[in-house]
Formats: sequence, structure tokens, C-alpha cells
Amino acid sequence: MLDLSEELVSMANHFTDDLMKQGLTQKILSLLSDISVAVEFEKLQKARGLGNEKHRKEVSDLIKECRLTLAECLFSWTCQSSLSMDDILSLFGYLENVTTEGDGSLDSVNLALVMALLYNFDVSFLEQGSDDMEDLIHTMPLLTNKQYVAEIHNRLQDANPWKLPGLQAVVRLTWAVTLRALSQHPQGAALVEFTEGDEAMADIAITQNAFLFILEAIVGSEGFGQEEFYTRRIHSLLTDFLALMPLKVKQLRNRADEDARLVYMSLQMGSEPPATLQRHLEQLMILIGEFYGKDHFNLELALEYWCPSEPIHHNSSITGSFLGVAHQRPPHKQVVLSKFVRQMGDLLPSTLYIPYLKMLKGLANGPQCAQYCSSLLKVNGTPHMENIQSVGSSPVSWEHFFHSLMLYHENLRRDLPSADTSQYRHLSLRGITQRELDGLIAFLQLTSTIVKWSENARLTLCEHPQWTPIIVMLGLLQCSIPPILKSELLNCLAAFGKSPEIASSLWQSLEYTQILQTVQVPGQRQATGIEVELNEIESRCEEYPLTRAFCHLISTLVESSFPTNLGAGLRPPGFEPYLQFLRDSVFLPFPNRAYRRAAEKWEVAEAVLEVFHKLLQGYEPQPSDFVEEFVELQGESVAAGKSPGYCLMFHLLNDSPMFSLCLTLLGEGVNHLDTYAPFPGKKHLEKAVLHCLSLLNMVLQKETLFMNMLRESQASVIVTPLEQLLQGISAQTRKADHVVNIARYLYHGNSNPEIAFESAHILRCISRYPNIQTRLVGDFTRDQSVCEKLMTGFVECLDNEDAEEYAQEIEDLEPDPEKKIARTRHETQIHILNLLITSLELKPPNLALYLLGYELKKPVSTTNLQDPGVLGCPRSCLHAILNLVERGTEKRYSPLLVLEAPHLAELCYQVIYQLCACSETSGPTMRYLRTSHDFLFSQLQYLPFLNPDNQIAALNQMSWLMKTAAIELRVTSLNRQRSHTQRLLTLLLDDQPHGAYSVDGEISAEEETQSISGFLHFDSVPKVRRKILRILDAIDFSEEAPDLPQLDFFDQAQIEQVISNCEHTNDQGQTACNVKLLHRVLMAEINALQGMAAIGQRPLLLEEVNSILHHVVERNRMRHSLNAKRHALQSWRNLVETLLTACPQDLISTEARQLLIRDLLLDLHDKVLSEDAAEELMPVVAGAVFTLMAHLSHTMRSEQQQPNVTSGFSSLANSALHLILRKLLDFILRTGGGFQRLRAHLYGSLLYYLQIAQKPVEPETLQTAEKSMWERLTAPEDAFTKLQRENLFIIESYGTALMEVICRDACDGHEIGRMLALAVLDAVMDRHISIDKECQWLQYMANSGYLKVLVQSLRQDDTMLQCLLVPHPPLLKALYIYESKMALLTRVAKNTHGAAELLRCGLIVQLIECEVYDMRPDTDSNRMLGQRDPSGFIPSPLDRYRQILLPALRLCQVILTSSTAQHQQAAAQVIQWLIVHSEAIHAILRCQEVTAGSLRELSLLTGIISKTALPGVVKELGQDASSASLMDYEAHISRFQRQCLSLLSRFAGSDPLQQMKLAEENTLNVDAVDQREEMEVAVQQICANVLEYSQSLLLQSSSESQFSICLFSPLMVEPANRDGPRGDVATPVSYSRVPSLGIIVHLLRQSASQFFKYFESHRQSVSKLHGVDHLPPEEVKELCQALMSVTSGVDKISSSQRNALAKRRLVKLINNRAILLSLCSYIIETCLFILWRHLEYYLIYFSPLESQDSLLSAGQSFRARHQDDSFAAFSGNVTRSFGVSRVSRQDLDQLRTDVANNFGDSLQKKLLDVEGLYCRVRSQYTFIRALVRRIRGLLRLI
Repeated sequence: MLDLSEELVSMANHFTDDLMKQGLTQKILSLLSDISVAVEFEKLQKARGLGNEKHRKEVSDLIKECRLTLAECLFSWTCQSSLSMDDILSLFGYLENVTTEGDGSLDSVNLALVMALLYNFDVSFLEQGSDDMEDLIHTMPLLTNKQYVAEIHNRLQDANPWKLPGLQAVVRLTWAVTLRALSQHPQGAALVEFTEGDEAMADIAITQNAFLFILEAIVGSEGFGQEEFYTRRIHSLLTDFLALMPLKVKQLRNRADEDARLVYMSLQMGSEPPATLQRHLEQLMILIGEFYGKDHFNLELALEYWCPSEPIHHNSSITGSFLGVAHQRPPHKQVVLSKFVRQMGDLLPSTLYIPYLKMLKGLANGPQCAQYCSSLLKVNGTPHMENIQSVGSSPVSWEHFFHSLMLYHENLRRDLPSADTSQYRHLSLRGITQRELDGLIAFLQLTSTIVKWSENARLTLCEHPQWTPIIVMLGLLQCSIPPILKSELLNCLAAFGKSPEIASSLWQSLEYTQILQTVQVPGQRQATGIEVELNEIESRCEEYPLTRAFCHLISTLVESSFPTNLGAGLRPPGFEPYLQFLRDSVFLPFPNRAYRRAAEKWEVAEAVLEVFHKLLQGYEPQPSDFVEEFVELQGESVAAGKSPGYCLMFHLLNDSPMFSLCLTLLGEGVNHLDTYAPFPGKKHLEKAVLHCLSLLNMVLQKETLFMNMLRESQASVIVTPLEQLLQGISAQTRKADHVVNIARYLYHGNSNPEIAFESAHILRCISRYPNIQTRLVGDFTRDQSVCEKLMTGFVECLDNEDAEEYAQEIEDLEPDPEKKIARTRHETQIHILNLLITSLELKPPNLALYLLGYELKKPVSTTNLQDPGVLGCPRSCLHAILNLVERGTEKRYSPLLVLEAPHLAELCYQVIYQLCACSETSGPTMRYLRTSHDFLFSQLQYLPFLNPDNQIAALNQMSWLMKTAAIELRVTSLNRQRSHTQRLLTLLLDDQPHGAYSVDGEISAEEETQSISGFLHFDSVPKVRRKILRILDAIDFSEEAPDLPQLDFFDQAQIEQVISNCEHTNDQGQTACNVKLLHRVLMAEINALQGMAAIGQRPLLLEEVNSILHHVVERNRMRHSLNAKRHALQSWRNLVETLLTACPQDLISTEARQLLIRDLLLDLHDKVLSEDAAEELMPVVAGAVFTLMAHLSHTMRSEQQQPNVTSGFSSLANSALHLILRKLLDFILRTGGGFQRLRAHLYGSLLYYLQIAQKPVEPETLQTAEKSMWERLTAPEDAFTKLQRENLFIIESYGTALMEVICRDACDGHEIGRMLALAVLDAVMDRHISIDKECQWLQYMANSGYLKVLVQSLRQDDTMLQCLLVPHPPLLKALYIYESKMALLTRVAKNTHGAAELLRCGLIVQLIECEVYDMRPDTDSNRMLGQRDPSGFIPSPLDRYRQILLPALRLCQVILTSSTAQHQQAAAQVIQWLIVHSEAIHAILRCQEVTAGSLRELSLLTGIISKTALPGVVKELGQDASSASLMDYEAHISRFQRQCLSLLSRFAGSDPLQQMKLAEENTLNVDAVDQREEMEVAVQQICANVLEYSQSLLLQSSSESQFSICLFSPLMVEPANRDGPRGDVATPVSYSRVPSLGIIVHLLRQSASQFFKYFESHRQSVSKLHGVDHLPPEEVKELCQALMSVTSGVDKISSSQRNALAKRRLVKLINNRAILLSLCSYIIETCLFILWRHLEYYLIYFSPLESQDSLLSAGQSFRARHQDDSFAAFSGNVTRSFGVSRVSRQDLDQLRTDVANNFGDSLQKKLLDVEGLYCRVRSQYTFIRALVRRIRGLLRLI
């Protein structure tokens, strides 16, 4: 009952009543008269509106459906209400002219009208006694309107015959039964004048053969079995007639008995029976048998003919479910009907024997009915059990029937001919007459029906000790009887074989009786058995009932039981003879045999293919199948037979006759179906085709395992994959059209869904092979008509609206045919979509592109997708898919497919995603979806999809949709389609309440008003949860893992091992356990058990197996759920990353972006930190957290650089940042026990978070230093310092637990995790972040031993680093870890305590032992050219070496800088490191290459030497060394000193910018600017380091000038190559030459000039920075290009982004110039000091020679002696007479003159200006002025 409201029911009633009052019945009847297929076709033919055969068939079906719908409207009305008088008379008038079809049956339209009339006379509700009886009576004109009855009665009494007298008789019979029913009701008293005529009316109807017409025209109609209410009405008519008119039934029986006597007398007299015989009772019995024998809806209405209480008293041994009914008095009608059945069998005349058996056969159709009928037959024979020869035994009983069979068998067995005669050429049948033959066939059919439905009856009859039906039937099969009788015997045996217990014995009996000759008898000259029957009798008669019956028997036995040792002892055991007969004698010859009845050809094919199907269906390849086995047979060893499944696989994997015939059958079948015309045996042909397709499908499923086992067995058997065989040439068409024929069956998917399902499955399987795809596309598109049909077939299967998705459990519980067909259609859609998905992964051309409507002859990207019909575009699978997923969205509902067919929706979204993701199809697809369907917006607005019944599918649906949305956001952003991007972003990120979006994205005026109101009064409008967050909410992070049940018999560890062995990876890459395979393994284990104990415990074992299987099913479900959640989370992450990264920045404001990221981070952490969160989802969450934190850091740092942001953070409060930090640290600790790869993301997130607290890089404007120390100390705490302090407090609150996790990861584990853990430690100890101010982390690392482990690991890294210096190195992971490790150690060394700890741990000692520093590669550019990686990704060997060396140099430099108390010890160890690796050090100092790398090396190395290679270090080294070692140390130090001092001549002798020109030419344009600036700083730093070194030497030698050493000769000769060519490249520098003071003066003058150039550049850059918004566009573009790798990329970014890049570039340039200014200032000060000390010594304290020889003429000897003398002083020798004594007075005079000339007023003014501009607050103020004054004073001395 429909649960409808009374208002709705009343409204519907009023509406339909009005329609009927307006003459709906007349209109329907008029339309039925006017509309006909012929007339409509004629009209369409004239208008050229008819297409091909299918279109004609569809139009014809549509017209028929319209007519049928009209008739069913009238039928539906009469089922619920009566027609008016006028309507009923009109219906009479219409039915008077009705005619039958060619086969004598009514068509569906006329049948519906007849049934409408019969229901109009239905008064059966009077017997039911319902509560609303009175109301129904008042609405029935038959009970309230006498005239109504009179008109009907008079119309039916009219003598005028109808065109169909039988139809008139049926109506009269129905009216007579109605009158009889009315006469028995009180309301019928007023109709007595009519009810008295019921007998006469019934007589007329019976005389006119009413029962025969019902049998032939109504029950025999094709549409009768399609409507349940038709069946119920005829049942009511028959039962009412039998129950209400018993006298009429008795009269029929009496007349039948009299006719039987007349027939008997005629037979006795030898004359023909009289022609006036009436067979009404016979017709009634046959009608009952036929009617109840076709129970299309499993109603089992025949139960009303059986009285439940009857068998209980007679046979208590036969029990069944029907006897469980409570003992109560059955209804009177049921008693009468039961008596009718019983009495009709009493004293049954011979003429009624067969009709009565047919009636019983129909009444036995059903489980309970069969049991009742079996009981009746047993009861009928019970009184005569003692005397089986009694003549009075009932002929309708089991006793009589089986006794007769035994007698026939005994008689016929005596007549068995010998083997020498023609055995099966039938002799005269002395034992069986034709009537007896008909009776035997009828009783065998009755027995088959009973045995088929009742297992109890089946077992009872088979086990009866006297009847032995199976033995008797098999014996009769060996006798000479007609094939028709043999076929019925075989059918009856097949019914018995439904029980496995009987089937196993029946197999042995078949083999013993040799129904099919499987053993050749020695001496037998002629074959026997069914094969002879087929070839000699059935072929001659052109009828094959015996063959079909034998196939049916084998099919049943194969399904029930299959013995493996069949025929053992007499022949090689196995099924092979039977399979050979079915294949070679039945299947292969069937197309060439002659058939009297055309349909039988396909019946034979269906029967034999069904056997093949069952044999192959139950076959699983086993290794034993491929091993040749032998058995002993009569003393000989013969090959054992193979399993039938193996034989079928072998024949179907070769181009065998069987395989060829299957393909031929498929081609012939599709050609027949393409005619769309009825032909004999159509249903059987469809079944045969279905079996053929199923065979091919199963071969495709099993061939991989089959061929793998075949290869492993190394058997000499050749097979070919089926997908290759299907590419063969057809013998009929001479074309490779086998696959095309298979695909053509999809064209018939509407009428044959199962065939379309198999076809789609086969196509899906063979589409996995790329080489086949290309050929299939050519085959499919070769013929245009076939191409269109195939496309139409695929589209129609996808468009089918009858497809429904049911759970497998529901389908098993409710085997409803309609639901089964709906599920089949749904599975067909699934296979087609999987075919598209598989094909899209292959290169074009492929089937998916063809089916989805893309170009195949042109580039795919040029496709212009249109709606169907536009520009001749056909309807493709893409249109069908879009139609599926958009169903429901047009009415502002969520997509219906998501809930109705979740798996189908998932695949649809996946296909759309693949089309959008593929580079070739993305453009056309996304353009079509965006412009024609607004697809993504209309779908995304309904996210998240919530489907409690199938959460896995819902998650996958959202996953594919989110991935597609991410692509759409990316594409629209690149194409600057801002409106589309904005709509999607608003939909996903908007947190303002609003109504549902319409399809076009617009909102109503009311909603717009509400939005404006909410904007004006935002405090009063609560915010809603963003859609992107609601999608995340839909992903449940919890997943409960099923526990393995407690096992009593199986070992849990072994069960886990078996389960893991049964696991496999499916097409989606998911790991799952094969439950069927596991079940077979466990059952094999149980079956292997032996002994009585095992048999007794078998039920418990089976129960335990079921619990294991249930656990595995739950485990598979959990894995699928986790995969779906991981997939959804990953897709969500992709969408979030895309909208944060790819979308234009200005579409999401900075504040909104930060708030969004905050919400996402907090929600993600809340979900993943819950107690029940699944660990499998943590990696995806960690990746998402990393990305979000990177965006948050970038956004906040970008915000800090905005001009309107003075300090701090404008959008996010510190509390939110602290909460994020706490949750992030909790996440790290949550994964502390494992998940190192996962923590790598979290470490990266922590690094990004710590960057937030770093102050942005500020430009060095040279004004910040003007603040006093007091101003800096009393300045208020800025936001960065505050955040750093609070971060420090939070991190410290986690104590050593956090330190332990990070330090452990830094020392061991995955490479990336180690690098990031090291980076975290580096950041924590960074003074700019101020986390480890109190050195707690450093102290923990030192005390816990982690620092020592890191230091000692450097020696372990040495071997791996050495392997990286080959031209083609392995992975560079070791290099990256080394760099991270050295960066951390360098950070540690910047702290005084840290430097001391490193020295204590022996850091320098470890570096000394590393041999990789000695493996400096060749620096020859020509040799290096061949060693470079072509891709440019892998650095050259020299670059890799520098990546190893430079961190060590930095570390040494930092240790030297930080070591205060242990400076001498540190310097001694570092100089020892330099000496050990002196070869590489000298190579660096001698290197003539001018590149960024070489200058970087020199810069760091000179800085180290300036701090280590001092005279005091030699004493530290020489404490424990011998004199020889000490001399060696002194020699190395002297060499280092000479080489360092010679660098001044190299870098001060010419303009540094001129030296770097060659290097700039060899660098890429992208890095040229950065490298030039870096090289400028490096050159200045080298000079500063050498000058610092010189100054240190001067100061360490003596604090007074008169005792100071001389490093520079008293000459003012400047470098000769200053304005000429590059001296360092053209001619090598002589390192033995002592530099002169001219170099110092030149460097002083050069630095002063460069200072002002840098100062002016710095000033201009600062000015540009302050007015960057007003700079010309070209200048801004030029600034941006210095930071972008792609020049054209500048044009693609917004103006705000260009300004931000320009600011970054200017800040970088300003700071670079500030560094250069600082270095220039230091060089100036140091040069002045060195110049002053040398001039003071030479001009005041030195006593020159009076010789006339000057140094200018004897410079070489001076240089040698001077140098030796100077370095001797370093060793403690204070004498300097050797060499210096060569300086003459003339030299000193010349020195004073040259210095005075070069140190003029202009230079002095520059130097004083430098001090005034720069040194006032940054250096010793007036230091330059004092030195200039002193030098000037020295020059004035006479």
C-alpha cells in the first residue's frame, strides 16, 4: 500500500473521475480503432520519416506501446472501479470486432481490453469480507444498478455472433460466473430474474468452446505472462467456475464419460468415433494444466487446489514445509477445488487420462504443489501395494506408473537385437501403442515436474526399493523405443539429477549402461548408443529431441556433481568422451544438419553451449593440468584424460574448428538480430549467442593464469592469446571483423541486455592491449554504417534508464528478474566506462577517443565538441556520461546518479577527469564543459556528496570531481578567464550565508539584498562553514581495523600467512585478498583431514572458516575505505594547493588567504590528532600541512613587505599562530615512534613556521647605524621579537621529548628526513629566530652524544663523497646530507660554547682524516666540457667538489672566529688541516680561473689563512713535534704566506670588473647579474683578507715601526697590466716576487674611486626603493628580469607582483652595495695603515746605503734577499740586514717623491670624504684622517 495522504488520494480520485466523465473510455476506444502500425507507417513513409530497420522497429514498438498504454489505462481503471453503462456498452461494441493474430492468440492491446472487461465483472471481493465492504458495494453498479445488469445481460443474450465466437463465449462464461456469485449474496436478491439464467448462459459459453479460447487466445498470448493481474483474474475465473458451479462440472464429467464409452464402442467395432463428441472437460483440464504450468511470477496459485489437511492422515512419512501450516479448517472453495482434483481422477476414462495428467502437471508447478501432487499419486496407489498385479489399481499413481515402466522394460528387453543387427532401426512396437506412448510421455512429464520442484519427492522415489526409477529408465533407454520417449526419459533423469546424491550415482549408471559409448567392446563391429541415434535416426527424421535431452541431462549433472574418476578401470578416467561427443558430434555439425523445425537448430546450439559454459565456468587452471599423467589400464600405461575445462581452454586458445564455429555463430547471430524481424528460434539463438560470448569472456579471464602455468610446465603445447585470435580473418566475410561483430551486439542492448553485458566485458578485456587498440579503431571506423551503429550501441547502453545498481546481497536474496536485468544493464555501463578509462591511458588513436567523439584523422586537440545535432555532431558517449551525472541538477537537486548508482557515478567522474587531465583532450573537453554545460560549477555546488550506504563511492566521486576542478582553476587562471576562476573560488571559499546557486551562478534579487544587508551589518550575520572545509568534514579519518577472530583449530600466524599469499593488486592498484582463492585453500585443508575426529569436527571447522572469510571481507572493505579516503584527501589537497598557488593572487585578498589557511591548518590538525585517526592518512595530511604552511609563511612574509604594514602581522593574531605551532609539534610527537618520511613534511612545515618570526630583509640605508646604543636598547619590542619569544616558550614547554625526536632523525633514517631534521636544528639555533638563546638544544645535543655522532659521521661520509667526484656519479643524496650536516655544525660553531664543544668532539681532526678534500678535479675548461651533465641538473665534478669543500672552509672560518679562549688550539688544528690537504689548498691559491666558484674558494681560504697562518701558531704546532716536522710546518706556512701576498698583485693589479668580463661571458644570462655582484664582493673580500693578513703580520712582528718587518718593497712601481691585457691570464704571476708599496697605493686609490661609485649606486637604489610605485614600467621590468629565469614571464604577472619583485631586487642591490662599501672602507683603512708603517720605517728608522746602486737596477736581488730576510724574521730571527741593506738613499728619495706624487690632495680629499660619508658611525672615526695626516707629515720630512 502506498502511504499517501488523504488529500492527495482525494485529489487523484477527483481528477480521474473527471476524465472518465468527459468520455475517456470513448476516446481511448476511438484512438485504438484509428491508430495502427500500418496506417502510421504509411504516413511516415510518405513523409520520409522512416530510417533503417532498427528505426522502423523502434517506431513500430512505439506505436504498439502507445496503443498498449491506452488499453492499460482502461484496464487499470476497471481493476479499481467499474465502467459506466455507456462505457461498458462501447467496450462491448469494440470487442465484437476484435480478431486474433496469425497464431490464434490475442495481441497485447486486445488482451488488455478483454481483461478490463473481465475485471469489470469481478465480484470476488464479496468473498473476502474486507472492512470497506459496504463502501465497495455502493460503488458497484452490478449490485446497485439493475438496469446496468439488464443491459449487459441482454447484450450477452443477443444472438448476433461476434467476429470471435470464442471471445463472446469467454465473456458469457465470465458473466455466468458473476451472476452465480451475485445470486449467493444478499444484494443479488433483486437480480433474481437475471441470476436464474446463469446456467443457460454457462451452457452457451461452454458450447462455444470458451475453455479452448482461453487456452489458445488468452493464455497463449505473448503478453499474458507480462502482467500479474491477468494471471490472477483467469485464476479467479477458473476457480469460481469450479467452486460455484459444481453441477455444471459434474455434467461435464458425465458427458465425458458418455463420450468415452462411445469412443470405446467405436474402437471395438472398428469404426471412427462420432464427430459430435464434445471435449469440454478435456479442454478444461488442458487449460488448467497449461495455465498453472506457466507461473511467471512464482505466485503458486495452484496451492488453492490442494487441501493441506489431506495428506497428513494418510502418509506421515512425507513431510515438507507445506505441512507446517496450522491445522485449521480450509476455506470452502479450497475444499471444493481439492475434491475436484481428486474426483476427476476416480474411475478416469481413457480419453481423459492424458488431459488429467497434464492438469496434474500444471497443478504440481511449485515446491509445495509438487509435494502435494506427489502425495496424491502415492495415496492413489497405497491400497494396492500388496498385490501389484491387481487389475483395479488406480492408473494415476506412482505404483501404476513405475510398475508399467518395469513391465515395458521387461518386455522390450527380450526384443533387444543382437550386436550384429541394425540395432536402432525400430521394429514393430509390440509392447507400446501410440496411446500408451502418449500416456507414458504425459506421466514422464508429470514426474519430471514433481521431481524438479520437490527434493523430498525426488529422494523418496529414487530410494524406493521396488520402483528403482533410474535403473528402469536407463534400461528403457537401451531398448528400441522412439526417440521422443527417450528424450522424455532423459529429461526425467535430468530432473532426478538435480540432487548431488543422485547425480553422482547417475554418472556411474550412465557410464555402465553406455548410453554414450565410451568403451569399445572387443569384437563389436558397429557402434552403439546415442551417437548412432543422432547420426542415423534423428538426422534422417530432421528432429533432435534425444540430443537436446541428452545435453540437458549432462548440463544438469555437471552442475550437480562431477566425478573425476568417471569410467575408471574400463578406459582412461575422465569426462573426455562426453566432451568429445558434444563437441565433435553435436556442436561442430549442427550448422550443417537439416531441421524440420527451423527453431530446433538454435535449440541444439543452446543446449550444447550451455554444457560448455558450465564446464568452463567451474574450471580453475591447476598445475596438474599441464603435466602428462598415465594410468594403468589392462596392464598397459595409457595417458589419463584431461579435465574438460582444460580441453575447452585449449580449443578456444587455438584457431580450432570449435573456436571458428563460435565466431561464425556470433557473426550469424548478429546478422539475424540486425534484421529486427521475428524468426523461428530467436530466443534460443540469443541464448546460444550469450553462451558463446560467455565462453570467450571466461577464456579472457582465465587465459593469463592458464598461459603462465603452461609456460612454467614447459609442456609442448602451443596456444595463442584470445585477443590475438580475435584479430583473425573471418572465413565468411574475408575481413577481420570478429571484434566488430562482438561490439555490434551492444546495438541490441535494449532488447538483449545480457548479451550486451558479455560483449562489453569482452571489449573491456581486450582493450588493455595498445597494439590491439589501434587496429580496433580502424576496424570500427572502416565502414561508416557500422561505425554509426557501434557508436549508437555504446551510447544506448550508457543512456539506458532502466539500469539500476543493487548490492550483491540484495540481488541474492531477491532474485527478481526485473532487478536482475536492471543490474545487468548497470554492469554493462560499468564495463563501458572501464573500457573508456583503460583506453584513455593509451596513446591515440584509441577506442575512447572514437567513442567520446574526438577527431581521429586530425590532431585530437583540434576537436570542436558540440551538443548532439549541432554541426552534424552525433551523440557520443561523452554526451551520455554528462547526461548521467547531470540528471537532477537541472532542477536544483543534487545529481541523482550519486545516490542511485554510486559506482557508476564514480566512473563517470573519472572519465571526465581523464579527459581534462590529458594534454591532447583537455582543451576541447574543458571548453565544452565550461561553455555548454557549466559542468563544474553545477556539480561542485552540491559537494560534499553524502551517501551513508556507500561512503567509498561517494569519496571517490568527490575525488575525481575535485581533481577536475583543480585543473579547471589552473587552466582558467593561465588563460586569464577571471570570471570563471572567481565563480569557482567564491563557491569553494565563501563563508557568507546565501541561498543555493543556480546553474548559471547568479543569485536572486532577494538573495542579493540579503547579501548586501549582511555586508553592511556583518556582525549580525553568522558565517557559514566554507565548502572546502565541509568537503574535508566529509572525510572521516577514523577507520576501525577488524580483529582476527579467535581460532580454535587454525593457527593464527599461518592463517595470516595464507591471507597474505592470497592477496593481489586489482586494476585500481589496491591490494585486496582474493576471498574465493582463500576459501578454496581453507576447504582443501579441511578436506585433507582424515579420521573420525575430523569428520565430527567438520561443522566447527566450517564455522571457523566462515569467520575467517568474514574477517577477510571486512579487511578488504577497510582497505578499500582507506584507499578511498586517501584518494579523497589527496584530491582535496590538490584542489587547495591549486587555488592557493595557481589562481591570481588578487582574487583572494591577503587577509582572506591567511584566514583560509588558518582554518585549513586547524581543521586538518584536529582531524589527524584525534585518537581514532587512521595512520594511513597521516602522510597525505602531513603533505597538505607542509604546503599550507609554506603558503602561510609566504603570505605573511609578503604582507610584512607591504608599504602599509609597519610591523607585525595584520591578519592573524599570535594566538592563532601559537595554536598552529602547538598542533604541529603535537603532530611531530604523535609520529615519533616511526613515520620518518612523514615527519619530513612536518619538519619542512616547522621550518616555514619559524620563518614567519624572522624579520624581513631590510635595506641597509646607512642611516640605521646612526641610532645610539641607548636608543636601540630602549626601543619597544616589535612583533617579530614578541613572536620569537612566545615561540621559544612553546617549544621549550615540550622539553626533551621534542629534542629527542628531531635529534634522532638528524642522526639516522631516511635521507630527506635527516636533511630536514638537520635544517630544523639549524633553524632552532639560528640567532635570527632566537629559539635557542640559552643554548638548551646545544647542551642537549652535546650531553646526549648526538653532536659527537654528527661529527664522527663526517668520516663515514668521506667514502661516499669520494664516489661523487667521478664524471657520472650515483645519487647525490650523500652530498645533500653532507651540506645539511655542515650547515648545522657551522651554526653550532657560531656560538662560543658550540665551537668549544665541536673542538672537544674532534671536528677538525675528522676533517683532517677526510680524503675527499684532496681529490680536487681538473679545472681545465676543455676537459670539464665533456664531464658536464647534458641536462644541466647534475653539477660538474668541480662544482660538486666545491659543494664539498666550501662548507668545510666556512666551518673552519666560523670556528676560528668564535673560538676565544681556545683560539690558538683552533688555529693550530685548522692550519694542520690546511697542511694535510696542502695540495688542494695550493691549487686553489694558484688557480688562474676567474669564476664565481673560484673566487668564493679564494675568499674563504684567504680568510682562514689570515686568521691561522701566523707566527704564534707555529709554536702551538711545535709543542709536540720534532724539529723536522716543525721545519716542514714552517715551510708550508711560508708558502701559504707567499701565495696570499701574491694575490694582491693579481687582484689589485687590474680593474676587478675587467677581470670578470670573461667569466660573465661564460655564464647564463639568468645568473649573470647575481654572479657579477657575487664576484665583485668576493674580489673585495679577497683583497680585504690579504690586507688583514698583512696587517696581522705587521702587528705580530712588532708593535713599533722600527722593529717591524717589511712586507712590501720601497718601490712605487704599479702593476704594469693595469690598463693592458689581463696579466693573470696572459702571463702567470711570479710568486717569488715581493710586492711593492705601489700596489698598496694603487689599491688605495682604486678603492676610493670604487667607494664613490658604489655609494652613488646605493643612494640611487634607496631612492628608487622609496618611490618604486612611481618608477617607469620599463625600469620595473628590468629590475624584475634580474630575479626571473624566464624573461617573458614578467609580462604574465600583475603589476603588484612586478612591484614586489622590483622591491626585492632593489633591497638585494642596496645590501650588496652596503657590503661593498664596508669592504672598500676597510681596504682603505688597512692600506693607509700598511702604507704608514712602511713609510715610517723606510723614511725614519731605516739607514740606507750610500752606494749609487739603486733597487731599480738591482731589484731582482733585492726581492730575493728581502723576501728571505722577511720570512726569517717570522721564525724569530730579528736581523734584516740581508737584502734590506741594498736599499740606497736614492731609493728612499725616489720613494718619497713617488708617494708624494701619488698621494696628492685629490686622493686625500677623497679619503677624507669617505670618512665623512661612511666611517663616522661605522668605523674608528678620524682614523683615516689621522693616518692621512701622519703620511702627509712623513712626506714633508726632509
